[in-house]
Amino acid sequence: QVQLVESGGGLVQAGGSLRLSCAASGQIFGSFNKAWFRQAPEKEREVVAEISWSGTSTNYADSVKGRFTISRDNAKNTVYLQMNNLKPEDTAVYYCAYGPPTTPRRYIYWGQGTQVTVSS
Repeated sequence: QVQLVESGGGLVQAGGSLRLSCAASGQIFGSFNKAWFRQAPEKEREVVAEISWSGTSTNYADSVKGRFTISRDNAKNTVYLQMNNLKPEDTAVYYCAYGPPTTPRRYIYWGQGTQVTVSS
């Protein structure tokens, strides 16, 4: 089992920045694809950013391209989401997720989420 714990959420004004962190613990053997998702009230969960197990490939939702950056620190077993120029529509609960390297976009471990609220 892998446990994921997100942190770094909070309240920020539009145009501001936040950095989310996701610390992994447990049976972290091998490599995982990693991702950040978000879910706003009354909306479906959507993928925000992904990074491959090797770190050589990243993908972003169109709505966050140029503003958000996903990165990882293998030594710390942590994945980050740097969010700049935040907009009120970025308000959501943000979740990190890990998935097996052999199955892209299939995530099996999830964190509990961290709230991000952007005021206008």
